[in-house]
Amino acid sequence: MCTRYVLEKDSVDLKEIVEKVSKSSLTKKFLITHGRPLVTYGEVRPTDIVPVIAPNSNGIRSVFPMQWGFLAKNNKRSLFNARLETASKKTTFKEAWKTHRCIIPASYYHEWQHYKSPDGKEKTGDKYTIQPAGRTITWLCGLYRIENGFPVFVILTKEPTKELSTIHDRMPLILPEDKINDWINISLAPEEVVPYVLTDMIIEKRRINHV
Repeated sequence: MCTRYVLEKDSVDLKEIVEKVSKSSLTKKFLITHGRPLVTYGEVRPTDIVPVIAPNSNGIRSVFPMQWGFLAKNNKRSLFNARLETASKKTTFKEAWKTHRCIIPASYYHEWQHYKSPDGKEKTGDKYTIQPAGRTITWLCGLYRIENGFPVFVILTKEPTKELSTIHDRMPLILPEDKINDWINISLAPEEVVPYVLTDMIIEKRRINHV
């Protein structure tokens, strides 16, 4: 987790964000340079380019297109999540933890139940839709950096709640909307904002995944 989330096409709450980033010159640059269009609705997957909230060069909250995933040492885009417990210490993430924090807007995220079969092998089971209780937008916490002139991001994960632990051993870091500015504000230590993360989730089984 987290490797899938959804942007609902008819979401009124996401409309302004999507409209702003669709007009960005950086969105056009992504398309011209990488041949990758901005994903504005539907299921989002690693390596997709999506709307992300981060401060601009003047420290003002803005929306940017960013690609999901950091390049790993093997030069493959395979780092999609960062652990909250170690992000401040790991070389790959510690600078972004201090100065490059972002918020990834989503309608909800997906998770597949992980379990061990009788023979001890890891298996993937039911697919679930998860979002904070009483919220229409799931504000995912992330870190970003610039690679070859383009912004890229990862999603932060933490230990799951007791209820979610029956599905997976990790969950994304999610904040209420009124804490977005605090999270992306580099004058504040991220540790000051982490206590406000949301843990009360609505969990809905979607379908059986026979992988």
